[in-house]
Amino acid sequence: MQEDILKLAYEVSRVTEEKVELIDSVMRQTNLLAINARIEAARAGASGAAFSVVAQEMGQVAIDISRISKELRGAVGANIDKLERAGAEMMTQFRGARFTDLAHNAVEIIDRNLYERSCDVRWWATDSAVVDVLERPGAQSVAYAAERLATILRSYTVYLDLWVADAQGKVVASGRPHAYPGVKGLDVSDTDWFRKAMRTATGEAFAVADIETNRALGGAAVATYATAIRQGATNEGQPIGVLGIFFDWRPQAEAVVTGVSLSEEERRTTRVMLLDARHRVIAASDGKGLLQEIYPLDTAGQGRGHYAANGVLTAFALTPGYETYQGLGWYGVIESRADYMAQTGRAA
Repeated sequence: MQEDILKLAYEVSRVTEEKVELIDSVMRQTNLLAINARIEAARAGASGAAFSVVAQEMGQVAIDISRISKELRGAVGANIDKLERAGAEMMTQFRGARFTDLAHNAVEIIDRNLYERSCDVRWWATDSAVVDVLERPGAQSVAYAAERLATILRSYTVYLDLWVADAQGKVVASGRPHAYPGVKGLDVSDTDWFRKAMRTATGEAFAVADIETNRALGGAAVATYATAIRQGATNEGQPIGVLGIFFDWRPQAEAVVTGVSLSEEERRTTRVMLLDARHRVIAASDGKGLLQEIYPLDTAGQGRGHYAANGVLTAFALTPGYETYQGLGWYGVIESRADYMAQTGRAA
């Protein structure tokens, strides 16, 4: 609707300019004819006096019509400019509001997905095989824990691996030892997710790390969730180790940012992103800047909204959280570099 209004405004402006130019051309010819007629009337002397008067009147009419044409061009041009500006502003507001909603939906989908990850880690940390490998360490309990973790991974394909680390931070069992042979025996005591998990107060708490690449998992980007494995698998039990689960971030996030409901034209001129709390690009529909680019997002202290600057429309929405998962301060962002004037048929 907004684009139709702008197209109509541009077409009215084009047609008006074209017709006024034709009028000006006709009046220039008329004025030239009037001048020639007065010259010929002067040569004819007294017999051409009456014709001279007519020629003079024709010249005056041409001047009057040219003046009216000029006034018409100015009046129409001024109002068309106002209509164009109003239409462009209306389009910006409409698209900005729509893109803001889409940005909100994108980050909300991720929140819902990651809420499930927080539930998974707290549930699996109470699995008897996971607890036994730390309470009764030995070759048999390690093999059973690895088998149990592998079974979970076959059902939950969004994970790259699951690790059990003892209280000193040594990985004692994992779900994919053949795919990632360097994991068993790895020291993770200096990682944030391990330290935070060991400090959790109860079995209801969990730790989560920023999206990062994990060298032990082939350099894949992962979202890491962890919680303490507690003595006796009780909610208040003493932490005896940590369960870390590694969500395969890239394909899941890519599905979200490329799955936003946009037209084909919009897809060519927009970039859909997920940013972490530092405004670092953690997912992007164009696949660029991942875990490297810091996006210059200007929220002006708002949780959601949109703004236009330097020919770019940026819409954003802060993570709303989901259920008991409060989110990590992430943003959904849609950047549109569409040239609205070009889209509606007028050169910028």
